[in-house]
Amino acid sequence: MLATRADTQPDAAAFPRADRITTALAAALVAGSIVAGLVLNLTGAPVQAEAAPLYALWRPHIGPGTPCALAVAAAAVLHGPRLAAALPWRRLLVASYAATVLWTLSLAMIDGWQRGLAGRLTAQAEYLTEVPGVTDIPAMLREFTGRILDFQPDSWTTHVSGHPPGALLVFVWLDRAGLGGGGAAALACVLVGALATVAVPVTLRALGRESAARAAVPFLVLLPGAVWVGASADGLFAGVTSTAIALLALALTAARRGRALSYGCAAGALLAFACYLSYGLVLLAPIALATVAVAVAAPPATTATTAPQLTAVPTAAAALGPRLRAVAPVLVAAAVGGALVVVAFTAAGFWWLDGYHLVVQRYYQGIASERAYGYWVFANVAALLLSAGPAAAVIVRRAAVALPRDRAAYVLLPAAAALSIAAADLSGLSKAEVERIWLSFAVWLPAGAALLPAAARRGWLAAGAATALIVNHLVLTIW
Repeated sequence: MLATRADTQPDAAAFPRADRITTALAAALVAGSIVAGLVLNLTGAPVQAEAAPLYALWRPHIGPGTPCALAVAAAAVLHGPRLAAALPWRRLLVASYAATVLWTLSLAMIDGWQRGLAGRLTAQAEYLTEVPGVTDIPAMLREFTGRILDFQPDSWTTHVSGHPPGALLVFVWLDRAGLGGGGAAALACVLVGALATVAVPVTLRALGRESAARAAVPFLVLLPGAVWVGASADGLFAGVTSTAIALLALALTAARRGRALSYGCAAGALLAFACYLSYGLVLLAPIALATVAVAVAAPPATTATTAPQLTAVPTAAAALGPRLRAVAPVLVAAAVGGALVVVAFTAAGFWWLDGYHLVVQRYYQGIASERAYGYWVFANVAALLLSAGPAAAVIVRRAAVALPRDRAAYVLLPAAAALSIAAADLSGLSKAEVERIWLSFAVWLPAGAALLPAAARRGWLAAGAATALIVNHLVLTIW
């Protein structure tokens, strides 16, 4: 793990000055966004979110999930780091997945079964409203773009119109498999979304960083974003996309050629399908590229701060060619898998670019046109910090500091996620609701947990759990 000289001093090891400054700035951003949102809402310039920077309602409450959520948080904080370091790998993955599901469901049950889970995806703006009307999938795909714009008799509901047809298809397929209704859909989102707790460590381990994978597990289990995984389709998207990246990492590092090609094809297909779940998921590209870059690059021989010898540069460059040639078939397989998905949707009648241009128009037909970019470009980051956890800001800072000399997976992956988030934020097409919309990026920030001082990790873990508990008890989240 990289550390500055000051970080290694006994009195500063857990919480060095740079981390304190970063935490203070992050806290100030969250507090400032809350205050500014309240002031703007009260003075006639509403930000179109009552509990800004979160899209939620101020509703302090407790519920049937409260005792379980408190118990899971306490157990994970007290025992999570030790178990993550000691359990055999497969048992760790199973245990962490089960703990994530329990954490997510207990948080959702703070609002109760109907309000926290079963009723989430049955609201008027949600996907399940449109499922009964999809009696002919090919016809739906052919007609999809014609129903995106608002103020038409047959306009799609808000969430269906705001996404490519893949998102609606998921819930149609669930319904046809006999898993219709809000309860089954919500549980599907939780169960698939929890896969991120497995996928991120699998990716890190495949890229040669098992210790970093183990360090990340408790942070993934107690990710505050679980508040929105249970239950929103964006939680499901996070599970799908993180699994795709994990398959890509496994493909790039597999010893057997057949396995590598099959994993690569599956990864490409899932990544392409993700772009038909949400237009914004094209911004997974930096994370996918970072995965390829780590797999191709030689592992760093040292984390020393001294400059490498000049003779090491041509040696590393000479080794790059064979590694590129080795992974090229995997990248081709991934491209083929992705192309098959694109061809299938296009042949069925949905052209992605047409949908994207129309959804931008639809975006400004709604309250997005009333949400001020000048407020949300900062408030979005505050919302992300509440979803990704207080440690996220410190991880990103440490990754940025480490990046020039260490390009390991636990550095590059959170840095790439931060780049994806920055692009989404600056685009102006994400104004509010990013605490759930950016879950597919947020789950990669804990990949850098190994960058945190070991003595501080339990404290950061507790802070993340407290964030989730406070948010879920203080406000009633929407969508």
